[in-house]
Amino acid sequence: MGIRDAVTGAQLISDGSVVYAEALWDHVTMDDQELGFNAGDVIEVVDATNKEWWWGRILDSEGWFPASFVRLRVNQDEPMEEYVAKLEDAREEDSASPGRLLGPGLPCKEQMRANVINEIMSTERDYIKHLKDICEGYIKQCRKRTDMFTEEQLRTIFGNIDEIYRFQKKFLKGLEKRFNKEQPHLSEIGSCFLEHQTDFQIYSEYCNNHPNACVQLSKLMKVNKYVFFFEACRLLQKMIDISLDGFLLTPVQKICKYPLQLAELLKYTNPQHRDYKDVEAALNAMKNVARLINERKRRLENIDKIAQWQSSIEDWEGEDILSRSSDLIFSGEMTKISQPQAKSQQRMFFLFDHQMVYCKKDLLRRDILYYKGRMDMDQMEVLDLEDGKDKDLNVSVKNALKLRSVGGEEVHLLCAKKPEQKQRWLRAFTDERGQVQHDRETGFSLTEVQKKQAMLNACKSHPAGKPKAVTRPYYDFLLRQKHPTLPTALPQQQVFMLAEPKRKSSNFWHNIGRLTPFKK
Repeated sequence: MGIRDAVTGAQLISDGSVVYAEALWDHVTMDDQELGFNAGDVIEVVDATNKEWWWGRILDSEGWFPASFVRLRVNQDEPMEEYVAKLEDAREEDSASPGRLLGPGLPCKEQMRANVINEIMSTERDYIKHLKDICEGYIKQCRKRTDMFTEEQLRTIFGNIDEIYRFQKKFLKGLEKRFNKEQPHLSEIGSCFLEHQTDFQIYSEYCNNHPNACVQLSKLMKVNKYVFFFEACRLLQKMIDISLDGFLLTPVQKICKYPLQLAELLKYTNPQHRDYKDVEAALNAMKNVARLINERKRRLENIDKIAQWQSSIEDWEGEDILSRSSDLIFSGEMTKISQPQAKSQQRMFFLFDHQMVYCKKDLLRRDILYYKGRMDMDQMEVLDLEDGKDKDLNVSVKNALKLRSVGGEEVHLLCAKKPEQKQRWLRAFTDERGQVQHDRETGFSLTEVQKKQAMLNACKSHPAGKPKAVTRPYYDFLLRQKHPTLPTALPQQQVFMLAEPKRKSSNFWHNIGRLTPFKK
């Protein structure tokens, strides 16, 4: 779809005509301002004034979509019902005869695979050029100006993008070796993704640092000399007319695009193709990479919240919670029965990875919590108890579970109010062990700088002891962009997935949100 189609579409709409376009590619989106569709779907084009993004409608759904993903129907006057029927007939004939063309101007499956392969190669080369421009056009020039930038500032702004550049050059070489120039559809590139799947994890550091880069860059851009300097860098390197923050967003977008490209490639790869199994495995591998990056980003977003929670607890003792933990798994109230007197106490429990903290509520002000102790979950085994008398403490219990240290010297009985609450706690303890194991396998940990900064932020946010609401200007800014502005990047790049990852459960926000200190 070219500029000519865009002009034609705009003219037809301005004439009052109803304009239809046919989708050439799947458009997968998680943004509610974009219109998702599958290849072959028919879209009513409502607004085509922008040459890159159009506004369209399918049944009751409306949204932006990339004009390059569709082509205008040749005969706009053809009734919709007849057009759809023709498409269905063409698809049925195509499934019976794999080598046949899908219809006028639409290529066969092999040609579609070639198109996807060519797009992957093309975008990869463009991306390398993009990274080179950042490293040579910006970083190299910035390092010459020690009067303007410290190494710490440059590390914050550019993160590990130079490391990403080195890796992507190596990755592109691997793709080039597997690319069949004469017959692109025969290319076998799946194995290249599999070979480098662990290397892609370096994007985690970059994505986690990106909010800090935006904040640092925003401060500098308030000073004219930095504005002029960055623009001079861009012109000197003959880079396209995009601001530096736009360039720095690209790696975040890129890592999210790989699963979508591989999904498209798999769709047009016959199961008999030599590359099929590798592409299928590569798709799962890159989904896992994106999932891992999302999870790490979520964990790092949480640490400020955890630090603020700790600072709101009265009479805190011992090491900071962040010294060992970075995720709240579950929280709730249970009755605690401990040795030696078997005395029962109502306590609030907060299960983090590696440890569980328990607190006492203030008798008058129930929103105030007093620290009472913690348990080392790395040294505890969790036992599901039947209702009745417990042998260790010689007391009758109901809806109970037991935490016992490996050596047996420490025993705690915990009783929930209802059976379903007990089951939820048992699942939470299993989740905690799973989280610890997953972190060990993926190498996730907080740096000392991150821990220290989170605790400093917590102290600054409520110096008089009264917690204040946590602000997240970077994410609020991203979310504000969703409505109703025109998207600025390709939909596959899914930057919002990283900004606010969707997950099945959000125990952290749900449970922390119930505590009054975190409410406005």
